[in-house]
Amino acid sequence: MNTLEQKRAAGKYAATLIENGMVVGLGTGSTVKFFVEELGRRVNEEGLDIVGVTTSTRTAEQARTLGITLADVDDVDHIDITIDGADVVDAQLNGIKGGGAALLYEKVVAKNSRRNVWIVDELKVHEELGHFPLPVEVVTYGAEQLCRVFDNHGLHPVLRRTADGEPVKTDNGNEIVDLHLDTIPFPSELANWLANQVGVIEHGLFLNVADEVIVGGDEIQVLKSPALMY
Repeated sequence: MNTLEQKRAAGKYAATLIENGMVVGLGTGSTVKFFVEELGRRVNEEGLDIVGVTTSTRTAEQARTLGITLADVDDVDHIDITIDGADVVDAQLNGIKGGGAALLYEKVVAKNSRRNVWIVDELKVHEELGHFPLPVEVVTYGAEQLCRVFDNHGLHPVLRRTADGEPVKTDNGNEIVDLHLDTIPFPSELANWLANQVGVIEHGLFLNVADEVIVGGDEIQVLKSPALMY
């Protein structure tokens, strides 16, 4: 099964977790697109009655096209479950997210969800974090200064740009700096350090967030957070 098929399998499986009456967080990314697609099918063919809370304008546009009812995150009193993707997942189910530049909204929705489930292909699962640039959302004012700070700390920053060479803008109007790190041996320490840098809005380290990770493949794997094992 190729990577695209693994993503589709994970997305379709995740859609089976959704039940009538749920408020569902809809993540962002190439794997989530398959989940939202299948969710739309269930809404239209099975009469599934849900409300979605999206993490990006891209997901919102797809959901609306499929007839999924949406609500703003501030207009719901809870989110039952959020299905989102991840760029890298480690053995403790910590992750790097933000490849789609939606990390801030993704973290807000995740924080307000009772259950967080990530859907990934097999190539996303590693023993430790790294293997994918760590996104950091920063304010436009002073972004180059922040890059100098990151560079001085050996974090190998690169301001993310579009194909036209313009800085990538998040839905919130901020910029993304990608930190190119082979490995992240102490993710908690790095997360705390980044959070304390003036000009940093949010970082892509999602630690102790995922309750489960669904890995697509010939057979679906469901990895559970160690915290749920007791």
